[in-house]
Amino acid sequence: MTTRDPASPSSLRVTEIFHSIQGESTRAGEPCVFVRLTGCPLRCTWCDTAYAFYGGTDMSLEAVVDQVKGYGCSLVEVTGGEPLAQPAAFELITRLCEERFEVLIETSGAIDVAPVDPRASIILDVKCPGSEMDDRMRWENLQAIRQKDQVKFVIGDRCDYDWAVEVVKRYRLTEKCPVLFSPVFGAQELQPLAEWLLQDRLPVRLQVQLHKFIWDPDMRGV
Repeated sequence: MTTRDPASPSSLRVTEIFHSIQGESTRAGEPCVFVRLTGCPLRCTWCDTAYAFYGGTDMSLEAVVDQVKGYGCSLVEVTGGEPLAQPAAFELITRLCEERFEVLIETSGAIDVAPVDPRASIILDVKCPGSEMDDRMRWENLQAIRQKDQVKFVIGDRCDYDWAVEVVKRYRLTEKCPVLFSPVFGAQELQPLAEWLLQDRLPVRLQVQLHKFIWDPDMRGV
């Protein structure tokens, strides 16, 4: 295995690139190419992609873009792990935008999103207390959110829900962009979460991980 220079602007460590149905966000149900980068500085209790923490393959930016092009799909998501932990990810996003792809970035919110190419759309995952990573949140990121972006809360229990509602109201997030509440798969049932949202008249979107209902929840590359 080659040794990657972490300072190299032209190299990325990639866990997988695949073509599937977008399972989350406001684009759920659409065909999408996923570029899953390796590594993450966080360790959320409910993480379902821990296999992306280590390993991966060194790829040039050109090789990644060429592979994405090969699927013939206009929607691309750069995800992880935490994709923005790799400096070259910012250049990858710009190159994909220059190739006229619609680009989504799934990020934890722990890393500054200001350098992300403004043509891309950010899906910012605000870590609730149940993740045990809420202290890693970079709150300034919520000030940078635009209408084309999205904010997501992964809800593990009622405490997470109440905390998320307070954050939504404090930052007036529903006035800025779409807000998604997603239950921890296999832990938080859908019906109670739906009823809480209805009771509170909260104008957010209840999101399920669609791909986990189509394929085996533990399957990779979907």
